[in-house]
Amino acid sequence: MKYRAYLDIETTGLSRHNADLTVIGIVLEKLRKTKVVQLFENDLCEQRLLIVLDGIDEIYTYNGSRFDLPFIQAKLGVDLKACFKHTDLMYDCWRNSLKGGLKAVERQLDIVRHLKEVDGHVAVKLWYDYINNSNKHALITLLEYNREDILNLRVLRRKLGVA
Repeated sequence: MKYRAYLDIETTGLSRHNADLTVIGIVLEKLRKTKVVQLFENDLCEQRLLIVLDGIDEIYTYNGSRFDLPFIQAKLGVDLKACFKHTDLMYDCWRNSLKGGLKAVERQLDIVRHLKEVDGHVAVKLWYDYINNSNKHALITLLEYNREDILNLRVLRRKLGVA
């Protein structure tokens, strides 16, 4: 029985050298049962990440080879590609003529997204609103946005027929 993890991060920018890692969202899936884990603030560390991923057979991301996993390695010092099998669903999308970012692919495949007004740019603003103004609603919205990303990765994998 395969134990899967779907992973997506939120950051304050695109450069892993100049931006901060703000959230790591993970859906753990085993026997069609899922559990959502989101690491932020004090939980955003190598030890906690590796505890959450303990026993995972494979990690799935969208553009994770070029963004999420290198960002995590730069910020937390852990090379997830060396620790776990990794499938970047973006390349499976490309093989199926599905181009664009995750949200564009979701639209092409009719994958439901509730927070349509939130994107990566808005996610950065939400984080800073939370940090600078203690706006808990901003944090809740950011975490819900990240939750949709990781849950939709699971739907995407299934729609693509990726093992």
